[in-house]
Amino acid sequence: MRPLYVVKVGSATLDRGAIHAELAQLVERGARVLLVAGGAVGIERHYRSIGRPMPELRLPNGDAVRYCPPEEMAHLVDAYERVTLPAVEEGLRRHGVSVFTAVAARGGLVTGRANRPLKAVSEAGKATVVRDHRAGVPEEVDTVRLNALLDTYDVVCLSPPVRDRDGGSPLNVDADVLAAALSNALDADHLRLVTGTAGLLTDPSDPGSTLAHAHSGEAGQYAGGRMRQKVRAAELALAGAADVAITGPHTMADPAGWTRFWRTREPEPDLTLLSRAVGVPSVSGDEQELAAYLLGWCAEQGIDARIDEVGNLVATRGAGRRRLLLLGHLDTVPYRWPVEWRDGELHGRGSVDAKGSLMAFLEVLAAAELPADGELRVVGAVEEEISSSKGAFHVRDHYPADAVVIGEPSGSQKLTLGYFGLFKLKVTASVTSGHSAGMDAISAPDALVRTLEDIRSAVEKEASDALSAVIDIRCEPGRESHRAIGILNFRVPPLADLDALREAALAQAGTGVEIEVLRATPGHAGGRSTSLVKVFTRAFGQAGIRPTYVVKKGTSDMNTLATTWHDIPMVAYGPGDSALDHTDEERIAAADHRLARTVLADAVARWFALPEGSRP
Repeated sequence: MRPLYVVKVGSATLDRGAIHAELAQLVERGARVLLVAGGAVGIERHYRSIGRPMPELRLPNGDAVRYCPPEEMAHLVDAYERVTLPAVEEGLRRHGVSVFTAVAARGGLVTGRANRPLKAVSEAGKATVVRDHRAGVPEEVDTVRLNALLDTYDVVCLSPPVRDRDGGSPLNVDADVLAAALSNALDADHLRLVTGTAGLLTDPSDPGSTLAHAHSGEAGQYAGGRMRQKVRAAELALAGAADVAITGPHTMADPAGWTRFWRTREPEPDLTLLSRAVGVPSVSGDEQELAAYLLGWCAEQGIDARIDEVGNLVATRGAGRRRLLLLGHLDTVPYRWPVEWRDGELHGRGSVDAKGSLMAFLEVLAAAELPADGELRVVGAVEEEISSSKGAFHVRDHYPADAVVIGEPSGSQKLTLGYFGLFKLKVTASVTSGHSAGMDAISAPDALVRTLEDIRSAVEKEASDALSAVIDIRCEPGRESHRAIGILNFRVPPLADLDALREAALAQAGTGVEIEVLRATPGHAGGRSTSLVKVFTRAFGQAGIRPTYVVKKGTSDMNTLATTWHDIPMVAYGPGDSALDHTDEERIAAADHRLARTVLADAVARWFALPEGSRP
């Protein structure tokens, strides 16, 4: 799934141009981008160009706002369509980005409701009520059409105004609030409200006084003028699942200029990292925002950290020859929902699989007392949840270690000694085009299903403990032939002979049937006699735990490392109930996270305390 960024940019930022390159970089990373363009500067230019005074209203608090009676709305639309949106198109096309632009009212892409009559102050200083001011708030978003546009163009750019649900002239809306409404309606992954300062400043006279973190209701005390609407928009967006930030000045690229908004408050300070990490969406392929957040956290802790060539977070303390690697992963499976603490549990995608483990790793790294000859490294790998395992392969080839703990959930009182392997096939069945009512007709899906069952039978003869599932099927009708394509996944026990499985499966190919092996990663299981298991056993005992040892039928990055790291002790450990993996009930208990962190810290200390020559 491609992540969706909603980015609100004012015309002053658009004028500077740097934001266009940043948007193009998002596109290059594979993201869908919905840009919301503000138009204050463009509106002023348009009114000057047509020689028309721009009417304003003075409010009782002294603020001035643009006056939008019905006769002005056509000029407002013209300002966006003739000045702001063409400038957006030109700026992005210079970076080779395809763009669709429109005011949100066009075709009812966004519909709103009018605000109540506005209290104002007349030129004579008298209180008055303005009833024809065409201002409102967005209420409905045409998500079907916008998703179609987002799938067609690199960037879709909308601007105010929106259509009036009651049929009047268009309604002017605040662009930041429009961005928040779009973020929630389209279930965006990330919302960025770009401003001219370094985020929200606690002291407007000090450009370095950025408020780094805020929960709902905390930021308003620092906001004045236009910033009040940004804070309002950010807090409205907390109703969705996107991670939300006000960024600047005029950029998304400087983490020092970010004010992040968090939708849930952790019950205790030692749960802050876990709570915030779960609040940053990181579906496979979209790990960069989480990696960047964790990179900043490491810098605050004084930990040497970087993001490597493939996107892994690599955090290291010590540079000795005794190397212990804690390997977790950044990514989650798709579909998110707002993060929430409830009854001592953190609900949210990735809380169990496997941000709980990775955050425990980082917290242990920050607190560990290392010997002079020790090196403790934490890697948050990318793409563990998809077959590429890009992050783990890079770890295997670039970060050697003497022992490895994999960050996967099994509960704080269990130690995982190994995993089943993965044997994954792509099967394509092709038949000549013809009517399905023909005599003895066999459709492409018919042929595919038969072949899949034949492969299952053949593989299970070689490995009776193998588990199989068809995880994808699609059909491709053609003029001369029809094709049906299926992905067949096997989980195979550690001692399974993958060469024999491959031979058995490929023997089922024949006329019209092609079989391709997508992945053949053997299972791996270490024994209980390694020094790594022993230090965990002692740590369990210290915590009063009688541990359970398991070999799991899923797979993990342990299998990828084990393809070449034959003599390196490896276990997997992490908090959380693995039965909740990939479900919509993912949640992790604070108590389990804390206990796992304590056990892990003890095990790490014991491993580094082992005498020379006793670590295998």
